[in-house]
Amino acid sequence: MKRLRRPRRPPIDLYILLLLGTVGLAALLPARGTAADAVSGASTAAIAFLFFLYGARLSTREALDGLKHWRLHVTVLACTFVVFPLLGLAARGLVPVLLTQPLHQGLLFLTLVPSTIQSSIAFTSIARGNVPAAICAGSFSSLAGIVLTPLLAAALLGGAGGGFSADSVLKIVLQLLVPFVAGQLLRRWIGGFVARHKKALGLVDRGSILLVVYTAFSAGMVQGIWHQVSPVRLAGLLAVEAVLLAVMLTLTWYGAKALRFGREDRIAIQFAGSKKSLASGLPMASVLFGAHASLAVLPLMLFHQMQLMVCAVIAKRRAHDPAGDVTGPAPAAAPRAGAGPGTRSG
Repeated sequence: MKRLRRPRRPPIDLYILLLLGTVGLAALLPARGTAADAVSGASTAAIAFLFFLYGARLSTREALDGLKHWRLHVTVLACTFVVFPLLGLAARGLVPVLLTQPLHQGLLFLTLVPSTIQSSIAFTSIARGNVPAAICAGSFSSLAGIVLTPLLAAALLGGAGGGFSADSVLKIVLQLLVPFVAGQLLRRWIGGFVARHKKALGLVDRGSILLVVYTAFSAGMVQGIWHQVSPVRLAGLLAVEAVLLAVMLTLTWYGAKALRFGREDRIAIQFAGSKKSLASGLPMASVLFGAHASLAVLPLMLFHQMQLMVCAVIAKRRAHDPAGDVTGPAPAAAPRAGAGPGTRSG
């Protein structure tokens, strides 16, 4: 008789544990006074450097070549920046039954954030999907999000977004877009260095995000903002996010089928079109919401871990699909981009 194997526990990303530890540190030892000013300045510099690295890493040639698979990329962008925000707006009807107004603003901001790159690639690879398409789709989404996320936030959040104002758009340009463009312009000279030291620089950008989290949650603790979130509201938020993820996973899979994409492309669309990037969202929230960023990023942090756990299970099941399970004629394969599966913390 075969031994019964215990089901594997859902994966918990080590980086998520570090993020939670950073939140705990901010709760116990929040930065105050002069220390808060110093941490805020360091966080601003870290965010700028983070997006400079994004610009230095993204190959302009690969991004332009990827446009040949335009139907897939347009589908992912539509899911990320049209369908998601519409669902976020619809969730307004859950206030005040399940969500408070600040939590809904955080949830709505979550729906405006670009898709992931690393985790979309990783899960697409595990499920035997179109990895080059996932690379290009994630890259296009991140690039578009630098412009679209603040514009959508201006239109949908307005003055209700805590510290959000017209000045935030200028901050986005100076703190995010300018460093990104600088990285693109200097990529010719520093691209090789960035590629050779990918792991070391990866620690730098992850450390930058941890600093952003500490700054945001410290400000929340100092202002007593956490008294607004009760266990009942937190449970309500988790329930709403579970439904949101389930709806997007269903729409991306069967919507791609209705559009007659092949199996490999459907997998790339499902993983790239249903997920949100913590790495891009946290710095943007810090710029857009200022002192109110702690509540704004809470829905994004919870959704990020939820999507990792659920998509890991789906990817493993998709890996066992019959090889001939293809819906409609498969489009021409997207060109190979110079990246691999990567990690799951995008």
